Amino acid sequence: MKWTLVFFFSTIISICVIVYLWAKLCRVKEQISNIKDALEDIKKGNLNRRILTRKSDMTKTICYNINEIVMNNQSQLTKLKQSEQAYKRLMTSLSHDVKTPLTSLVGYLEAIQEKIVTGEEKEEYIGVALAKAYHLKDFVESLFEWVKLDAKEQIFQFEICDLNELSRNILADWIPTLEDKLFGYEIDIPDLEYSVYLDRNAYVLILNNLFQNILLHSGGDKIRFQIFEDKVQAAIIVTDNGKGIPKKHLSHIFERLYQGDESRSTSGNGLGLSIVQELVSIHSGMIRAENLSHGGATFTITLPKAL
Repeated sequence: MKWTLVFFFSTIISICVIVYLWAKLCRVKEQISNIKDALEDIKKGNLNRRILTRKSDMTKTICYNINEIVMNNQSQLTKLKQSEQAYKRLMTSLSHDVKTPLTSLVGYLEAIQEKIVTGEEKEEYIGVALAKAYHLKDFVESLFEWVKLDAKEQIFQFEICDLNELSRNILADWIPTLEDKLFGYEIDIPDLEYSVYLDRNAYVLILNNLFQNILLHSGGDKIRFQIFEDKVQAAIIVTDNGKGIPKKHLSHIFERLYQGDESRSTSGNGLGLSIVQELVSIHSGMIRAENLSHGGATFTITLPKAL
């Protein structure tokens, strides 16, 4: 009797195990079929396809990995499309910002060469032609910097520098230009040394682009430069008293080639501030732009202290 019970329960258990394994096998077969269908769909270009799975499924790890790969590919494809759109905008910008002034420049020079203008008018034409040539030069230089940064080909020479001393030297070079443009200025830089790990030329370009942006587009007549420092980071603040940045453009001004009809970059090329943001990011810093309640705008750069 005892052995009969043992045999009976063993049979029941064996049947349960077989049924369980059969159900598992059927579930695995179903999942493999789903995975095959999903991969065929993904192969056709449907990167929105995902494989649904349960926590108890034996194939869950495979499904999770496939979903992760598809999501990464989708993200890379989105970035690629954005990059293509950026280069299309670049071509449009090149057509406008190079072709138009270049055509005008050729016209002025031809008028001078063919002696259509003489005397004072000739001198005026030479001045206009020179101004347009400088505009093209500035644009080409900005474009060259943007392309190098975008292609990750820019070579940086990082070193520990005194942020305050370097900033004072840059501001000293800007004072004659500010005075020539009838721009008032206020400079507040701490006297004590403050070490930051940066590329000197890149920092010069950052401040130059910010100052040029204010001179060209702020509509103001005063600029304020401040540096605040603590044990962790330094905040470089550049403020103007101009018209500010229209709210609808404020969140886009650091985008490459972004130009709003009412934005401060109307007469620019849409590259200066994007270059600034890229360079600040390379220095493990951050930059933000804000409008002031009493008018004008402020740019704040934070850079980590060299430890």
